[in-house]
Amino acid sequence: MRPEIKYKNTHKFSKKELEVLFLSVGWSSGEFPEKLVIAMKNYDTVFSAWNGDELVGLVCVMDDGIMNAYIHYLLVKPDYQLKGIGKKLIEKVKTYYDDYLRIAVICENKNVKFYEYCGFEKHEEKSPLFITDLEN
Repeated sequence: MRPEIKYKNTHKFSKKELEVLFLSVGWSSGEFPEKLVIAMKNYDTVFSAWNGDELVGLVCVMDDGIMNAYIHYLLVKPDYQLKGIGKKLIEKVKTYYDDYLRIAVICENKNVKFYEYCGFEKHEEKSPLFITDLEN
């Protein structure tokens, strides 16, 4: 039986909810749950997926208020992957930012096909660049 997933537009999460979600997908930023709580409050838009009281996925977006939106995080707990949750979160972002000129995402190479499936296009002439202290 498929769980009934509820979606919310909220910036409020506990340290534990974020820590468990981020570490479940192996992201080292989960080791900084206090910072994640603050980050969630500072994102322009955060859509989350819930199975009851369990946070099972989220997408975070930064925007300039008129033209450009940047997806920073998209996470779905491993037990909930391949159930349409990530795609639904992306659809919520696309609907919310429908009148913007660009929605951009930087992803790991292994996730390119998923984002292409969601309507994103990879451009060979453009490359993401980083300065980071985090591995993931």
